Amino acid sequence: MTNPIFFGDPEQVAAAAPGGVFTLTGPEARHAVSVKRLAPGEDVDIVDGAGIRLRGTVRCAEPALLEIEVSEVQSEPAPVHEFILVQALAKGDRDEQAIEAATELGVDAVIPWQSERSIVRWRAEKAAKGRAKWQSVVTSAAKQSRRSRLPVVLDVADTKMLPQRLAGMDLVLVLHEEADTGLVNAVESLELQGQDRAPGDRVSIAVVVGPEGGISPAELESLRAAGALTVRLGPHVLRSSSAGPAALVLLNYLLGRWS
Repeated sequence: MTNPIFFGDPEQVAAAAPGGVFTLTGPEARHAVSVKRLAPGEDVDIVDGAGIRLRGTVRCAEPALLEIEVSEVQSEPAPVHEFILVQALAKGDRDEQAIEAATELGVDAVIPWQSERSIVRWRAEKAAKGRAKWQSVVTSAAKQSRRSRLPVVLDVADTKMLPQRLAGMDLVLVLHEEADTGLVNAVESLELQGQDRAPGDRVSIAVVVGPEGGISPAELESLRAAGALTVRLGPHVLRSSSAGPAALVLLNYLLGRWS
């Protein structure tokens, strides 16, 4: 079984070395000791959220302090393909279900989308609170799936600004049940394996998911005009909470993340 993970201060994680002792404090330490009930002798991982992973063994566990004897330091490279989920705000926590599953499936960034047909509205202070809530959901899911890299939740975008936010991405896929092209066919025809790119260059792929009422014709036209492709997943219509994760499963398989 894989070790439980906790997020440490990035500077402290970067400074750690095998044979040393890493001290975790604050909310993460309290969660490790009071909720997870970690005790001396148990194995644990500490990550910085950007690819560095410390492996070690608990030496001391107190209510707000966890000391770990570091046995190994790993630097996990970012995947060649960067996945961005554009998730329309949806009622009944369906949007939060979507980003939680997407995090477990490897999404790298999330853009909340205030679409025309979104029933839920993020305005003024609610936008900041909503983003913070989504980041909390993403962080918990990253810990659950033992990820060393923490996806970032970006500022909410409305329909007018969304094409600008997606500009420069290598591929933008808009999920729509009336599309003529399947997602699998679209990706396979575009040679996105990244063989011809310089070391360190990433291929950015955005998946756009609409709200319960669907993406409006005007929104589709705007996204297409900006270079997006409309694609379908299959013969059935998926909920806003499951469409994005389903697309990520296919992308993971097609692009070799799960090979």
